Amino acid sequence: MQSAAAPVIRDLEREIADLLVQALNLSVAASDIDPAAPLYRDGLGLDSIDILEIALVVSKRYGVEIKADSENNHKIFSSLTALAEFIAARRTK
Repeated sequence: MQSAAAPVIRDLEREIADLLVQALNLSVAASDIDPAAPLYRDGLGLDSIDILEIALVVSKRYGVEIKADSENNHKIFSSLTALAEFIAARRTK
C-alpha cells in the first residue's frame, strides 16, 4: 500500500532529476535516472564537486540548506528518492 506522499515524492523526483541534468550538464535524460540508484560514484557517477553543486541548486530552488560537513549527506544523496524525501520534509519554497 502506497502512502499519500508517494505521488508527491515521484513528482519531486522528476523535478529534481530535471534540475540535476540542467545544473550538471549531464549526458543522460532526466527520465532515464533511476530514482533508487545511488547518485554518488557508482550509480549516476557524481563526484563530490557535483554533490556540492546539487546542494547549492537545491538551496536556491527549494530553500533547503544542506551543509557540506553534515554527517547525513551520505544518506541524503544515496539516491534520487532519498534526496526528494529530504527536500519534501524540509522545503520552504
